[in-house]
Order: sequence, then C-alpha cells, then structure tokens
Amino acid sequence: MKALKFFALLMAGSVILASCSKKDDDETTNPLPTGNMVVLQGDVTADKTLRAQDTVVLKGYVYVKAGATLTFEAGTIVKSDITEKGALIIERGAKLIANGTAEKPIVFTSGKAINERIPGDWGGIILLGKASTNRTTEPIIEGGVGKPYGGTEDNDNSGSLKYVRIEYAGIAAQPGSEINGLTLGGVGSGTTLEHIQVTYGNDDAFEFFGGTVNAKYLIAYATADDDFDFDFGYRGKIQYAISLRDPKFVDGGDAGNGVESDNDGQGSNATPYTHPVLSNFTFVGPNGDPNTAANHNYGNRWRRASRFDVHNSILLGYAKAGLAVDGEASALAYQSGESKFKNNLVHAVTKPFLSRDNTVFTDSTLQVKAISEGCMVFANHADLKLTNPTNLTAPNFMPVAGSPALSGASFTGLDAFFNITTFRGAIGTTDWTTGWTNWTPQTTKY
Repeated sequence: MKALKFFALLMAGSVILASCSKKDDDETTNPLPTGNMVVLQGDVTADKTLRAQDTVVLKGYVYVKAGATLTFEAGTIVKSDITEKGALIIERGAKLIANGTAEKPIVFTSGKAINERIPGDWGGIILLGKASTNRTTEPIIEGGVGKPYGGTEDNDNSGSLKYVRIEYAGIAAQPGSEINGLTLGGVGSGTTLEHIQVTYGNDDAFEFFGGTVNAKYLIAYATADDDFDFDFGYRGKIQYAISLRDPKFVDGGDAGNGVESDNDGQGSNATPYTHPVLSNFTFVGPNGDPNTAANHNYGNRWRRASRFDVHNSILLGYAKAGLAVDGEASALAYQSGESKFKNNLVHAVTKPFLSRDNTVFTDSTLQVKAISEGCMVFANHADLKLTNPTNLTAPNFMPVAGSPALSGASFTGLDAFFNITTFRGAIGTTDWTTGWTNWTPQTTKY
C-alpha cells in the first residue's frame, strides 16, 4: 500500500475521546453497546485496554511498541477509519491480548456502512515476534510498515487471540507487498491463536513468515488470494481449520489456493525449511460453480523447496487440483518421506493430484503414493457426505451418517499438541463454528 501520511499525528499512544450517543446496529451476532468513541492512532507505548462498550476507531497505521500490551475486552468492535485506513502492528517485544468468547467475539472490521463494505477497506493485523526464520539478514515485514521481525527466541510470546473476527482487510503498499487479514512474522510458540475467522480479505487470510506459533480453530472465509500461506521457515502446528472459497471472488493478479507454501521466493535450501504440520483441515473450493473466476487454483500448493505434513484432512472442490506438488525439491521431500500427506480425503473438479515436476512424480504416481498412505480419492464431492459445505451464507461442514470423514484418522507420528480424533476434516460431531462466526456476507460489491 502507498505509505500513509497522517495530516495530524497525535503524540505516541494517544487516543481521542468524543461523546457518542449510540452505536450503529453493526454485527448481527454481536450488537454494539453504548459508550464513548475512542480513536486509536499513532504509537502505543504503554499498556492500554479498550473497552467493549466503546466505539473503537482504528485510524492509520497503529504501532504497539516493545514493552507495551494492547488489550481488547471481549465483545469489542473495532472499525477502521474510512479516509485513513487502519492497520494494527504489534512490534517485536509487544503483545496483543484480544480474548473474546463464543458469545462475545472481538471484531475488527470496515468502518463503512454494512452494504458498502468491500475487501481492502482497511489493512489488517500484523504480529511480529522474535522466533527464528530462515533468513540470513533481518527480514522486514511486507505491507509498507517497515518493521523487522524474527530472532532466536522460538518460545516468544506476542500475546493471545481467541474468538476474533477480521473482516474486509487487505490493502497493499505495492504489488507483492500486502497486509493480510492476519500476518505473522517470526511469531513464537508462546503466542496463543484460537478461534479466528478472516472474512473477505483482499489478500491472504493467514500468512506465516517463519516462526513457530501454533494454532487451532482457524477459518479463512472468501479470501482473494491464499487462505493459509507459509514462508521463510515457518514450522508450527495447526489443527482444526476451514477454508471456504467464494467462486466469484479471487485475486485478479494471482491465483487463490487453500494453501500456498514456499521455503522462500527462490526455492533455496535455506534452513530451517518451511515445514508446517497440519491436521483436521477442511478445504472447500468453488466446486464447479458456473460463476467460478479463472484464478481459483489448488487445494494445497507445496512449492519452492517447502516441506509439509498434512494429515486427516478434506480437500474438496478445487478448480485445478486438490494436492499440487510444485518443483523438484518439494517433490523429492515427499518422495523420501520427509514430507507427509496421510489419511486425507481428496476431491477436485479437474484432477485430485497434480505433479508440476514430472522428473519425480507424474500425476498418477503422486496419487498412488497418497493412496498407499491412507488417502481416499472421490470423483463426486457428494460422496464425502458433508452436510452443506459449499453454501456461502450458511455452510455446514459436519459429516452425515455414512460419511468417510467420520473415521479413518491417524495421529501416528504427531505430537501431543494434536487432539486425537476419529474423524477427518475440521469438524466431527460437534460444530465449533457455532455462535461466534459470521457467514453472512454483508456486501457483494467486490
């Protein structure tokens, strides 16, 4: 995004208080209370707590500096300023505490009227930590914020996000330098990420640049670019996650994937390798919808020397392939067993498996290997027997009686971070999305 120049910057950590008689009726699942208007801008240099009863406006790029903790109470609604689009940057050594509940989620959203909101109305949230990356020089986070991240403290703690929604984010400084819904640069395993939904983001939903942070219960809903993007040596663990694509909406200059993963942009052998460990994901693509935009791509795209572990997951309805292994280095890692793709259920509109380096695998030998390690392939998405996974406004990812997703999971080789389930996919017999999520798009103007 072009660097924002503020006409009047307040002193570091300042807020403006102005009386406000009543908030708008904004979120159907979390009505706004009555309180003051609080404008958050500039630098936050000391601990600060934002109250749920106030209208919080995020104005311009807000930087939480090292040593400071910014806390949002459960039920807080944060709206971006319309003219000076907001972004929230938690620098190394700072913390963000945004712990909502299923009944009172914390919502970061556009400041426009409900029927005028579009992806890219504001920036997003950036967490920067001190965990290691595979960069030999100190990396600077993308998005025009100009801040470094990474270090040697893999158990670093950047705070806690629970029951959080991030809506209509994703502005860019320049092509290839965007703010995602939630950007994580060198974030350590001491950080808590649970129950987070990113909705109609104009770039990636979640992007992990190095680091070791783990997460559970993540939702990428109608993202333009990639739903889960891994780079620069990220090697955390994620369990229970959902990707749901809007057939009509995708990045016009890039391709939208459920996962896109690189070791780095050059596909080098820099270490530590990018190697996320994933279990119990449900990836839902456009599924042949007649309105599917051309740039919808793959369920999983592992490329540029990235390693991967994908277990007990569902890949359904992607336009061009379910699993795509791209490039010799990533293919060799899968062939050798360093990477794993086990006990997954795979369906795609065109082909379930795609090898983009035929010196190691062909499409058919890639599929043979996956089947030999407990994966199942489906020609018809209905055979997976999920309740209603492609419904954009009322999706239901729960398996029905007789679904192959109700059994067949294996956690052999996975550590104690992962809850042991019998089911494959993000949801078994209990729907953890109930109550705190919002599946009703509030605008179609994209």
